[in-house]
Amino acid sequence: MDSHIKARYLVTLFFLVVPLIIALVATRWQYFHSMATSSPETVPWADGPIALIKIPQLKLEETNIFNTGATHMALLHNTILRGYNSIYQQAPFVEPSDNSNFIGYCQTWYKFVKTHHDDEEETLFHKVAELLKDSAIWENTHKEHKAFLGGLSDFHKYLTSLKSPADFSGTELRRVMTNFQEPFGQHFHSEISTISQLANHPNTPKPESPEAARAAATFESWGKSTVTKAGTLDVVPFFLLNLDGTADDGAWANWPPIPKPIKWGLINIAGSYHRGYWKYASCSAGKPKRLHALPKKVQ
Repeated sequence: MDSHIKARYLVTLFFLVVPLIIALVATRWQYFHSMATSSPETVPWADGPIALIKIPQLKLEETNIFNTGATHMALLHNTILRGYNSIYQQAPFVEPSDNSNFIGYCQTWYKFVKTHHDDEEETLFHKVAELLKDSAIWENTHKEHKAFLGGLSDFHKYLTSLKSPADFSGTELRRVMTNFQEPFGQHFHSEISTISQLANHPNTPKPESPEAARAAATFESWGKSTVTKAGTLDVVPFFLLNLDGTADDGAWANWPPIPKPIKWGLINIAGSYHRGYWKYASCSAGKPKRLHALPKKVQ
């Protein structure tokens, strides 16, 4: 074949074949992408059955110490709610061979909630009451705590009463969770409003005052310690792997302000101790991920 004719043939072939390859790749990519990211209407995720909290700071043009405190508490509460929801959604569909890992994930959630509650009651509430010189500000919150603690205890008792992982029943765990779902969800939402409304308390410190600085420091130091002291090998990875950095258009992608290498180590090194648990988490690398255990019809 003449070299000029051959060259013309190759050029023609190139312009015919390449668009076909691009079109094929595009359609296949769209297919695989749709398989990996099914719509929320068809695939359960960790945003229900308990609704997640709308972040208070986004609702106000101006911020104050209590609105900021409520915002950070809401972000923390949402990780707990995603934990609850991820357990509830996946419990009936866990493979029996992996029951032990799912039970460990559930027990970590319980530990997270219980230590969070105890730390509020023993530390945070007392400090804020002293700051505002008002011991009555948490009366309703104490009642809300009592309303779900019995059910939370039943959750723990069920998991610890199992003679072996083979005895685990996701249906039974769901029944136990349903019994305290309403007061639990109501409290985790209500407490955010309670904290935000403290901005209107007559003894709330004036902006830029030493008292305001102390109040801000109280929330900040409590927030830093409440998760880490609960457990570096279990609760901390659980917390980080149920954080959705894409929520509110990524407004909280860098919350909490942990340097990336340290966050990586907390998840991948500290978290490796219970690595089998985290497949059941709701997020990965700060983004929502498909839940691991789902009904077969949506897998």
